[in-house]
Amino acid sequence: MMNLVSSPQHGDQTDIRTSIRRRQLVDMAFGVAGLMSLLFALVTLLALIVDLAMTGVPRLSMDFFMNFPSRFPERAGILSAWVGSFAIMLTTALCAIPLGIAAGVYLEEYAPKNWLTLLVELNIINLAGIPSITFGLMALGLFVYKLNLGQSILTAGLTLGLLVLPIIIVTTREAIRTVPDSMREAAYALGASKWQMVRHHVLPYSSGGILTGVIISLSRAIGETAPLITIGALTFIAFLPTPPVGAEFPFVSFQWLSDPFTVMPIQMFNWISRPQPEFHVNAAATGIVLLVMTLVMNGFAIWIRYRFRKRLKW
Repeated sequence: MMNLVSSPQHGDQTDIRTSIRRRQLVDMAFGVAGLMSLLFALVTLLALIVDLAMTGVPRLSMDFFMNFPSRFPERAGILSAWVGSFAIMLTTALCAIPLGIAAGVYLEEYAPKNWLTLLVELNIINLAGIPSITFGLMALGLFVYKLNLGQSILTAGLTLGLLVLPIIIVTTREAIRTVPDSMREAAYALGASKWQMVRHHVLPYSSGGILTGVIISLSRAIGETAPLITIGALTFIAFLPTPPVGAEFPFVSFQWLSDPFTVMPIQMFNWISRPQPEFHVNAAATGIVLLVMTLVMNGFAIWIRYRFRKRLKW
């Protein structure tokens, strides 16, 4: 009787061990496959970066940054391109950051939880994932043809602002959600109003995540080409925008917002489409500059997040 009772238990234990061993092998195989995929992607990316660096780094010099584009590749530079990129990024930041953060705060802290709010949230999430060329077509019809803003820096800044606005809203809301409800309740218990609670507690606590999302969204916008080509960005500009500060009253000018523009990705596209290999070297050098700028912006975002998290732990 003892053998008859213990035999099924021994068989069950064997089945359990076999099942566990099988699952461990599956987990190990999945981990190895994921690791190999990651290594393949990293090696491919590293090979592309090394090839780009070997081609473009020897071309980098002060003259390359301070010269205008030219039909002679050895004299060509990216002065108008990097100045245009900086002006457009400044316009984009001024347009998108305040509006995006304000919209995120409203949706998370003030908006009622009903079907209309859910519909707005769903549309914002969808806008964050649609192709950038769609924003270019919308900006062409709205800003260029309807509002008559022309093919200007302001049009480009508003276009990229619309592109990154959903990303800023989503990241702002995600950062605000990390604030514990106990902090809000403590602020209310001390007699703080809704705005005082948001201003003095929620926003400072979530500012690290918000700034990280803002910088990452701008690092995406700096490499966009399709929407800017759609609204009429030029591929060759041998002049700079109007200076924002002048020697005569009123000393500040906004004429530069109406000036035509080009950016570094479009300058790269112009050079890489030419048959001369010397222009391809210039395109590679511009790609190195753009890659370094993107990596610096993303690294700065990681540093900000680390600093804020470290401060909150203390």
